[in-house]
Amino acid sequence: MLESQHLGHAVICNGAGEVIEAWGNPAAMIYPRSSCKMVQALPLMESGAGARLSERQLALACASHQGAAIHVKAVDRWLADLGLGESDLRCGAQDPADILERDRLICSGDAACQLHNNCSGKHAGFLTLNKHLGGGSEYIDPEHVVQRAIRQSFEEVTGEASPGYGIDGCSAPNFATSIAGLARGMAQFAAATEGDSRGRAMVRLRAAMGKYPELVAGETRACTELMRAMNGQVAVKTGAEAVFVAILPEQNLGIALKVLDGGTRGAEAAITALLTRAGVLDAAHPSALRRLGGPLRNFNHREVAQMRVADGFAGA
Repeated sequence: MLESQHLGHAVICNGAGEVIEAWGNPAAMIYPRSSCKMVQALPLMESGAGARLSERQLALACASHQGAAIHVKAVDRWLADLGLGESDLRCGAQDPADILERDRLICSGDAACQLHNNCSGKHAGFLTLNKHLGGGSEYIDPEHVVQRAIRQSFEEVTGEASPGYGIDGCSAPNFATSIAGLARGMAQFAAATEGDSRGRAMVRLRAAMGKYPELVAGETRACTELMRAMNGQVAVKTGAEAVFVAILPEQNLGIALKVLDGGTRGAEAAITALLTRAGVLDAAHPSALRRLGGPLRNFNHREVAQMRVADGFAGA
């Protein structure tokens, strides 16, 4: 008996920005949430503010991390290099998803802080850009010079005027676009070369994500495991409410999807299926098998169900 079903939209675009395959409604408007962090980092790079940032810092600028020690310490050092501190962030405190760091806080009696926020790397990037531009401290204001620059870049790479924004969990504005627009933006990252400032920025950001997948998300997370499984040659990024994107440089393809129920399980299965369809992910790799479906076992290790990608989707 079918117990649960995850429905949604998915689009694949080529380097020319053309939709070459689609499921559902390519024109559906969504908030990309954290899946577009590499787009939000473009002004940081194009302005010259990020010229001296390391690849590790660029990976953190695109990250939705676990709040593990490796993430917290790296963001703290980045802020110190700017002459700033945790109090200059505007993302809000968040309990870490990393179990070891969470246990450390509990045992020490320390409270989680803004450095633990999964978006603290992105906000360190905002602060780096803000220092370069000389903006005020409230860099999350939609009318702030930082966010105006991000909106301009976002609309340029998606090829669409955004109809508006919502306020994300980290308090930054998140500009809406269509599924096709988001895929078009990812395809621009895939096709980018170092011929101009935007191309150089895109190449550096996608390369940093692939080189340091553990900073983009963290251990056990789909983004980290899938990028490792593809040897860092493809950049993938999730966003809240079941958004997922992928940048495939060798194929000059961009992928974007949104599962309507907002559930992680469906989004991870869908992006895995599309990556295997594109020939960049081995369907037999353990990281793929964990998300593509197959037998589901209960706590007594008995097989009790199956999870499958729907017939007709991604070649299944």
